Parts: sequence; C-alpha cells; structure tokens
Amino acid sequence: MSTKDFIEKDFYKVLGVPKDATEAEIKKAYRKLAREFHPDANKGNAKAEERFKEISEANDVLGDPKKRKEYDEARALFGNGGFRPGPGAGGGSFNFDLGDLFGGQGGAQGGFGGGIGDVFGGLFNRGGGAGTRTQPRRGQDIESEVTLSFMEAVDGATVPLRMSSQAPCKACSGTGDKNGTPRVCPTCVGTGQVSRGSGGGFSLTDPCSDCKGRGLIAENPCDVCQGSGRAKSSRTMQVRIPAGVSDGQRIRLRGKGAPGERGGPAGDLYVVVHVNAHPVFGRKGDNLTVTVPVTFAEAALGADVRVPTLGGSPVTLKLPPGTPNGRTMRARGKGAVRKDGTRGDLLVTVEVSVPKDLSGKARDALEAYREATAGEDPRTELFQAAKGA
Repeated sequence: MSTKDFIEKDFYKVLGVPKDATEAEIKKAYRKLAREFHPDANKGNAKAEERFKEISEANDVLGDPKKRKEYDEARALFGNGGFRPGPGAGGGSFNFDLGDLFGGQGGAQGGFGGGIGDVFGGLFNRGGGAGTRTQPRRGQDIESEVTLSFMEAVDGATVPLRMSSQAPCKACSGTGDKNGTPRVCPTCVGTGQVSRGSGGGFSLTDPCSDCKGRGLIAENPCDVCQGSGRAKSSRTMQVRIPAGVSDGQRIRLRGKGAPGERGGPAGDLYVVVHVNAHPVFGRKGDNLTVTVPVTFAEAALGADVRVPTLGGSPVTLKLPPGTPNGRTMRARGKGAVRKDGTRGDLLVTVEVSVPKDLSGKARDALEAYREATAGEDPRTELFQAAKGA
C-alpha cells in the first residue's frame, strides 16, 4: 500500500464503522464483511474479490492499535484525506497529484523519492526514503571549573580540563535504536516541536513530549542510552585561559561544549576561574598591588627603595623626603596583562616599619631626636578641627 493510499483511503468507511469505534466493533465488522465477500463464497466474482481486498486492507490498519494511531494522526494532519480536486480558474477542476507533494511518484511500496515522502516513510514505517526531515539540534552547554595560581591568572595559561557531557551514543551511532533505524515521531512529524494556541491568533512552540524534542522514536531502544541517542562521554581538553583573568570570572569558549545532533552545532563551554591568593601581591583591576615596609629614616629623609615585581626583576622607586605612611606610588608597566596585550601598573604602598627592639645607639639617637622636636605636636591640627566641627 502506498503512502498516498494510506492517507487518502477512508478505512472506517470501508468497514462501515465510526471513527471512535472500539477494537471489538472493528473486529466484528471485519468478520461480517469478510464472510460476505470472501472469494470462496463468490467464485468468479471480480468485484467481490476486490471488495474483500479493501476490507482486509482496512482491517490491517484499523485492527492494529499502533497503525491505527498513525493513520488517524496522518489524516488529521492532512485534513482527513483532503487532497481532493478543487475548482479551477475556469470553473472546471484540476488534478492534485499527491506524488508531487511528496517529492516524487509513489511506487508500489509507497516509496516517494524524497520530500515529505521521506518523513512518512519513517512515520508509518513503510517503504519511504531513508532520510528524514528532522531538524539539526544544538549540543548542550557545559560548565567546568579551574583553579589557577596567581601568576597563571596574570600571564594566562593552558590547562587540561576533563569534562563529562552528553555525546552521540557509540553503541547505536546516536540513533537511539539497537538496529540503527528509528522512526520519525508521529506527533511532531520529525520536527521535535509541537505548537499550541495561546489565544489572540498566536501559537507557541514547545519541545515534543513524546520524542523529547529529538523528532525520532526508537522501536528497539538501545540498552546503553535507553533510546535517547545520547550517552555520557568523558574527554580531556587543553583550554587556553587568557591573561588577566580574575577570581570568579566566567569564560565562554564557543563551540567547545557537547556535540550537536544531526549536523547541529556544538554547545559552548563555560569555565569558572578560581585564583589562589599570592603571599605578596594583590590585584586591583589590571594593576597589581604590593605593600613595601620602609624605615622611619627612609620615609623622613628620602631614599631609593627596591621593590619586587611578579615574575620579574626588582625595580627601584625613589622615595621623596617626608613620605607619609600609607602613601601609594606607581611602577608603570609592571602590572597584569590587559586585553590589548599591554600591562597595567604596580601600585606600591609605603608602610613605615617601627622596630620592636632598639640597640643602645639607636635608642640614644631617637631620644636626641625627640628632644630636638619637643616643640612639635602632630595632633594640634586634629584637635583644632575637632573643636571647629
């Protein structure tokens, strides 16, 4: 029986039963008609023989719950067999060739050459073409985490990531079927989506619940993937983390996620970066920070102070006389790498170091300094401002 006949013939009418007939009613009607038109009871009657073939054909479809469901859905989809001749421009009629719609002429087994015929070949599990009109499906996005040292975050690094994701099942080659021959979902006709009305003339599209959005249904589900066509796969990938990333940053790598289905693109990989703290340096945007202790004499009299840099040679900063505690100075180009390849600065904060133990000579010198500055009170302005407030 061709796909065209399958859609156009009214099997309920052939058996003389309503569309909501039960299995028992269909069986009873078939037996009655079969006895009446059986060739043995109508020898030499060609019309009776043809009628018997129609009855058997109708029972073959309606007597099988699965075939009946496919038949009902197909006729509902195409207007209950509504490919009928319509009025032409001149008041006559034209012949609507169903074979044209299905992309070719129907053969004896319903083998339409491409087009929608391929869909129905899978939908009704008949002799249609091998291809389907299922849509490509994008792979899933994957999220992973990586922990970097402070220096790796500043300069960038290539790190191995072991990831688990859903990929085409190797046991069934991604078909979901043991035999590698899934059929097109009759509910969504292979699109993986169904539409529902939302009022006001609009409709919304949702993933098909019967095939879980795949557009295919496995007759013999694969033991590994249980018919989904996807199985968990682990792989190790070398991922380049760009220079200048910060702690908690989420990096998107396009096309590095799970593989797509049916020619669909791969998903994306999202990497959340964690950065270990450094015992000396800190981060402030594209700049690095460091606190450098200096002596009271260096801060008061001025000095050339050597400052460490991250992964490089120390730099020398000129400390001007009278430098206060907490002052921040800048070493240009010694910070983190920016997106344009240039570097930020190293922000150096001065911290005056107070010695815990003093030698006798150092104590004498400080005592002499205190006597020399006895008339100076650094808190005078503080109290004046407090009174005026």
